[in-house]
Amino acid sequence: MFSDPIKNIEQFGVDPGMKVADLGSGAGFYSLEAAKIIGGSGKVYAVDVQQELLVKLKNEARQQSITNIEILWGDIDEMGGSRIQDSAVERVIIANVLFQTDDKETVVKEANRILKPEGMILLVDWSDSFGGLGPQPSRIISEEQGRALFENQGFEFVRDIQAGAHHYGMVFKK
Repeated sequence: MFSDPIKNIEQFGVDPGMKVADLGSGAGFYSLEAAKIIGGSGKVYAVDVQQELLVKLKNEARQQSITNIEILWGDIDEMGGSRIQDSAVERVIIANVLFQTDDKETVVKEANRILKPEGMILLVDWSDSFGGLGPQPSRIISEEQGRALFENQGFEFVRDIQAGAHHYGMVFKK
């Protein structure tokens, strides 16, 4: 079984009214689920560099009558690239993204910049290359490397989550 955004967000802890950033949102599986939980008083910022995926997310949100997602075309490999204000969100989701980024430290710094004090980050990424469906083995960021990446930027490890047979998941606190 591959990673399930619904189960992962349930384990993360997102509450009604929160502001959540989905960095590297892709087609928005996490954005859509978070938007349903936080409701109309909350907001999800869905950030991706691939405009065609953001269009797909926008269309899917419209079909599901979800109106609390703000689509942002941005590059999370750059400081300020998410186009989200400093200390604007309580939660950040970084799911299936690290293996694709060129500057992993900047991604973590950008997450730190937009996260409020005491805010939390959900990291989900591939633990292996499953029959060619996952990333190339050379692009995989191990669980140990992922944890060190966040701890080296001052984040506190909170807990692991069960993210699926071919993924790992961790929660960090600012």
